[in-house]
Amino acid sequence: MSYATTAAAVCAPPHPVVPIAVAPAARRPREDRGSWLRFSPAQPLFRARAAQRLAVLAYHGVTDPRSFGAQLDRLRRLATPVSVQDVERAVTEGRPLPPRSVLVTFDDPDRTVLRHALPELVARRIPAAAFVIAELVGTERPFWWHEAAFLARNGGRARLLPSGGDPDRVLALLKALPDPDRRRSLAELRVSALRRPPAQEQLRPEDLRALLEADVAVGNHTLGHPSLRRCDEATVHAEIAGAHRVLTRWLGEAPTAFAYPDGGFDERADSVLRQLGYRLGFLSDHRLGPRLPAHPLRISRLQVDSTTSTRRFDTILSGLEPAVQRLLGAQA
Repeated sequence: MSYATTAAAVCAPPHPVVPIAVAPAARRPREDRGSWLRFSPAQPLFRARAAQRLAVLAYHGVTDPRSFGAQLDRLRRLATPVSVQDVERAVTEGRPLPPRSVLVTFDDPDRTVLRHALPELVARRIPAAAFVIAELVGTERPFWWHEAAFLARNGGRARLLPSGGDPDRVLALLKALPDPDRRRSLAELRVSALRRPPAQEQLRPEDLRALLEADVAVGNHTLGHPSLRRCDEATVHAEIAGAHRVLTRWLGEAPTAFAYPDGGFDERADSVLRQLGYRLGFLSDHRLGPRLPAHPLRISRLQVDSTTSTRRFDTILSGLEPAVQRLLGAQA
């Protein structure tokens, strides 16, 4: 019997955990599911299995440093925090990482990672990795998806996008467009919108060096965070190699880890990364991986947030909640 099947057999919450007196509009189904899954009889089984797997946690910003600190405390008690260098060494030597190994990573790190996450990590001596969008470093430009949503809400129009469209739908369509069309549509949104988005102070080169000195590896997340699968081969190379050059200049050393900006593996990107000497590449597939990665340039990661409750955090770390999500997605 597979672990997904085991999860399916117990995915209904036990009767005593039925929530009461909660307004439907205030419920958060995913958080509720993660909370009661902790009491599932499958959780010990998944936790035992997870002890022999590598959990790579993928955060973005840290909006709740207190909750994030509580999550790190649980990692200290329940897991073995490891660094990018530890994972690289395991791959090079062919030796699996210790049981219950966990690597903390951040995609698109904004200044909350420096202000809120770094002190919590340093206080507990937990290493991490931050994958930066190189062309935003040292600027006050918002992430392009935040900018697009703002422009759509403020009258922005583009020929390939629905007028007056819901920002979520606009973003979904932009991500699905070939990269030249995405960039062109963004330019049209900027010209037509009634208001400009507020500035967003990004990390500076000296901040990247501060992260590095605090045992937070700085990795490549491309120049501008396109969906690589929507780019032509020349753009894939330019996005990765361009970011590699500027990060090497800022850090004084070449980055050796990469995170796919769209979360999915791309063969052309794999080829570029190998040419540039990258040792690790990270996906966003909400899965655990082996303690000795069989494919170092396509390592699985679990999606988590600083506001995630400790109950749900445990079920993500064990792999139970991701297994149930995959099961429900397959049934949808």
